[in-house]
Amino acid sequence: MFDIGFTELMIIAIVGLVVIGPERLPKVARTVGHMLGRLQRYVGDVKSDIQREMHLEDLKKLQKEMTDSARDLESGLRGQAAAVQADLDSTAKSVNSAVAGETTPKAIDMTAADAEAALKDAERAIAQTVADDIAAGHTPPPRDDNQMALGLDNAAPADAPKESKA
Repeated sequence: MFDIGFTELMIIAIVGLVVIGPERLPKVARTVGHMLGRLQRYVGDVKSDIQREMHLEDLKKLQKEMTDSARDLESGLRGQAAAVQADLDSTAKSVNSAVAGETTPKAIDMTAADAEAALKDAERAIAQTVADDIAAGHTPPPRDDNQMALGLDNAAPADAPKESKA
């Protein structure tokens, strides 16, 4: 703290002994020691207060930076959301206009008889495919040892549950 050597301390002690006297010198030395201790504590407190304020200032700067970056992020996200919303609105309008303009007369003009005839044609095609498979001797694929045996190979098909009108 102070650049005082041993010889300088000895000179101060001798001058203090001569000026103060041998009776009061221990009491004065004790008082000076207490004052130096208080001075050191005061300097330490001031130093820690300054460091705390500097740290608090750094935290305030960091908080301001975070707030600014959060605002930037929020504005960017709002801009992107607005762009997506505009894109969705334009797509919805184009789909609505396409759906409104595309009413097919074929689907509307189909009568019940035409629908029944189309259904019967589909049933005939399915029945023909099944008959062709049976006539060709279509067999199920070979069994693999890794398959789990369920024991349903020779089982008769189950009857469909009958609907009850409640």
